[in-house]
Amino acid sequence: MVNKGIFLNGDNGGTFLHFGNYQNTCISDPILCGPEGITFSFFWKNQEARSRFAVASGGKVISNGFSVYTNPLLGYVEFYTRGNHHRWKTNIQVPGPFWTHILFTWTKSDGLKVYINGTFTAGDATGNVSENYGDPYPDLVIGTGNNRAYDHYVTGAFDEFVIWERALSPTDILLYYGAAIGQALASATTPRSFREATSVTPTLRATEVSPPVISSRREEVQSSPDPETMPVLGFLKVLPNRTIPHNAANNLTQAFLKSVEEVLSSPALPEQSIPVVSGLIETVDRVMEHMVTKLEPGPNTLVTLDGTSFVADYSLMKLPQNYNLPHYRFPTEGKSYISVPGEAFTLQSQTTIVGLFYHNMHSYYKEISPVKTRINEAADFKDHKIQVASCLISLKVEPSPALSFNLSGAPLIKIVQTHVLTKEQQDQVLNQSNKVFLYCAFLDYSSNEGVWSNKGCVRSDGNMTYSVCLCNHLTNFAILMQVVPLKLTTGHRVALSTIGYVGCSISILCLAITLVTFAVLSSVSTIRNQRYHIHANLSFAILVAEILLLISARFDPGTLPCKVMAVLLHFFFLSAFAWMLVEGLHLYSMVVKVFGSEGSKHFYYYGIGWGSPLVICIVSMTSALDSYGEVDNCWLSLKNGAIWAFVAPALFVIVVNIGILISVTRIISRISGENYKVHGDANAVKLTVKAVAVLLPILGISWIFGVLAFNTHSLPFLYIFAVFNSLQGFFVFLFHCLLNSEVRAAFKHKTKVWTLTSSSIRNINVKPFNSDIMNGNKDGVLPTNSANRIDLSAV
Repeated sequence: MVNKGIFLNGDNGGTFLHFGNYQNTCISDPILCGPEGITFSFFWKNQEARSRFAVASGGKVISNGFSVYTNPLLGYVEFYTRGNHHRWKTNIQVPGPFWTHILFTWTKSDGLKVYINGTFTAGDATGNVSENYGDPYPDLVIGTGNNRAYDHYVTGAFDEFVIWERALSPTDILLYYGAAIGQALASATTPRSFREATSVTPTLRATEVSPPVISSRREEVQSSPDPETMPVLGFLKVLPNRTIPHNAANNLTQAFLKSVEEVLSSPALPEQSIPVVSGLIETVDRVMEHMVTKLEPGPNTLVTLDGTSFVADYSLMKLPQNYNLPHYRFPTEGKSYISVPGEAFTLQSQTTIVGLFYHNMHSYYKEISPVKTRINEAADFKDHKIQVASCLISLKVEPSPALSFNLSGAPLIKIVQTHVLTKEQQDQVLNQSNKVFLYCAFLDYSSNEGVWSNKGCVRSDGNMTYSVCLCNHLTNFAILMQVVPLKLTTGHRVALSTIGYVGCSISILCLAITLVTFAVLSSVSTIRNQRYHIHANLSFAILVAEILLLISARFDPGTLPCKVMAVLLHFFFLSAFAWMLVEGLHLYSMVVKVFGSEGSKHFYYYGIGWGSPLVICIVSMTSALDSYGEVDNCWLSLKNGAIWAFVAPALFVIVVNIGILISVTRIISRISGENYKVHGDANAVKLTVKAVAVLLPILGISWIFGVLAFNTHSLPFLYIFAVFNSLQGFFVFLFHCLLNSEVRAAFKHKTKVWTLTSSSIRNINVKPFNSDIMNGNKDGVLPTNSANRIDLSAV
């Protein structure tokens, strides 16, 4: 693990790292190392107060392999070979709670040598015979021994584990240690090839990365977190007079990119992986820049190295002095590329070009905080995250091309990027209620960490599928996308809110009058039919829903009253839609197709109007009670999909009632047309329009404006929706009560009855009727007085 650090907390139990099984290898059995020996190196920050093995291979104490042991009083490094019962052991100073570099070598001829912070500290050249065997495990672990029976594990931090399959010389060790801590050291010798053991697989739990440990490591042993201090880069840098053959360079590049792939696919990659990925991108860029300088010149003087891997496509090119290069494009094929005009190249000396097209790095930048970027336009919408919307593409030219200082001149770098959007991003782009900002950006490492910036770049062309950028510098580029939901201005919000409050208040008053009217006229035969029962239930559901809506504005989201109010609102608005469906079904049964008896329909209608909303609310509350009254207002959550418990039934009712309205309208139009033929009535169209206007409020078709307003965020639809739906109760009262001929006739009849009744009562008070007993009338026989008979018959 390089440059990120591992922190093991033994007090949590079961915390150690397993580096794999190395049976019959030099790591677990030093006798197999051959004359070259072996070197093991790591940084260590010990925080252990009890006796523990920090690092061990081969066994829990010592068998075949080595171990590093420490306690507060002593520490030692030990090697053991089972075949000849031989042991090498040397004491070391126990590292404290600060970073210490431990490196030890072993060969059959020179024995064990231990180096602390690059300096030779102690050794055991001859060793001694020992019968202390231990367990023959071939594992390599960090944290404790291999039998896993310990109830406590080492507590400490580790970093940069490297194993060389040879014993490094003192000069090599000093060179490596200087590179690891960021010191530039010169050397006349060249270290030979080495293999890094960087793959880590945790056996019991994921490794823990401790930010404080990492930061302290940087402060104490490294002057700056420059990626050039990595061992791979150090290895390439210490080849001042040597080049790498083409095949060897290609193999080394592939092996390096393979290791990067393993890091990216590791389950131990932290969730907040953006810093890790940014560091990997910088590392790949730097390694490739050094690799191209070490390419061995070819017979045609122009040297190229192209290839592909899981991580990226790459192109390395070394151009001789005065080479004619009219234009350069990377990649040479595809819709995404970087183009450098020929006049930008100086070519007065040897020129190197490195191009990298990363395949999947963009997928790790899912949520970038605008305040953590150097994009001023994005910071204006700091509450809306940024995502990378294209693949990353990188180009590096040395010496740097001569480009214009400002973006209005020439020459400039041209970057064409095809957008790579997820399904969620595509939906956000297509949603007209969102404003999409696209930025041409690059990773700026000037502050020792990758920060997205758009300085020196401008988006000159493109649409939602591709972007064309012009830049006056070279680095790694990508298209960033920021989606900002459009918001209404304060004036429109106040206007819509006022319309809602006024409209709901008018509707509540009108619905109350409607219900009182239906109740008073319920004794009249024409009002005592099923149609007016449905009107009354619909009016009651809308009345209660709008009263609750006005009251809910007084409660704060997240409180218990708000949650209760959200549940009640859900039920009564669903009931309103359910009774609108009943209105449609009843209209269909009367006009289009008669089905069922009055009694059976009555039972089904009440089941639909009140039963189905109750079932939906119970299911919704059982599965997502936390979605009620938690965000913004006392209503269902819009984020986790709970809103569909209302939207889906409402859309179903709207679609069904639209179909019923179309069927009924056709029949009314046909009847009106026939009346015109028979009676010469030219008001067929007028009657049809009037019928549609009367039916709209009870069928809920006006709610379609709500769907249009939500999907288009259009102000006209928002105002139409606010007016029609806040005044739905008013329209019900207007068309089905005030202007309804049956209701008006019933009201006139009832008024006449009240008038006659009050007149009869006055006559009785002034001149009482003769009793039936006095006149000798039998029960049920009317008096003979004509005036009294008229009054009674009228009643």
